[in-house]
Amino acid sequence: MKEYKVLTQKDKWFSSKFDPARLEMALNAYAEQGWRVISCTTGDFPGFVGKERQEMVVILERDVK
Repeated sequence: MKEYKVLTQKDKWFSSKFDPARLEMALNAYAEQGWRVISCTTGDFPGFVGKERQEMVVILERDVK
């Protein structure tokens, strides 16, 4: 059996700003807990005043013990 985690810029690691170094830190921290990246993409989300914003989405997976 597997469990999944969705990591986005709204996650505590980013404080709403994308930073590749912080993403690397987050992925390494999750890897220590047994998580592995199975997919990543960007998504368009509604923003203020009708403007869309792109956000990184990373999907992690690990075996349930």
